[in-house]
Amino acid sequence: MGDHKEQSLRVGAAVRRRRRALDLTLAVVAERSGLSVPFLSQVENDRARPSRSSLEKVADALRTTAVELLAAADPACSVDVVRADEPEPLPRPRTRSLVRGHHQMHASEFTGDHDAGREFQYRNDQLMYVADGAVEIEAEGRAYRLGRGDTLYLTGGVRHRWRAAESDTRVIVVAVAEHIEAVRDRPRR
Repeated sequence: MGDHKEQSLRVGAAVRRRRRALDLTLAVVAERSGLSVPFLSQVENDRARPSRSSLEKVADALRTTAVELLAAADPACSVDVVRADEPEPLPRPRTRSLVRGHHQMHASEFTGDHDAGREFQYRNDQLMYVADGAVEIEAEGRAYRLGRGDTLYLTGGVRHRWRAAESDTRVIVVAVAEHIEAVRDRPRR
């Protein structure tokens, strides 16, 4: 009850984000698409749901595709529960997404071993939380060992690698999504 399954998508926020990223007004999008400013405003505020034809006109005006806008759409619900006992097809080690869909934040749970040779570098900030076990992390030329309850915050652009230091290690990683322009280029020290 209340769990998110196959809910309709709200495309309005995706349209607004794309329009603002292009620095366009509603009037310009209306002119390019042949749709009215009031209708586009209603779409952006999820008060109107565009037909497939209208969505394609909006996408063309925004120099993208309807498929891309739908992929960037928000789920129609504001609450989504991901159950711990949902079946996982992968044996350990495994990765489980804790947030479904295309959102401003992404969260994953890593259980078991992890490829210590793989180096990561994310565009935006992230937080690693050790729920169980221990991990060893190498970041910016320094080594860190984290135990249960410890966290490590990495700003965007920091190269790092990590591995489980104990069996049954469980790590939660929360990051600002890659499609969000949350971090401007930072000067290196």
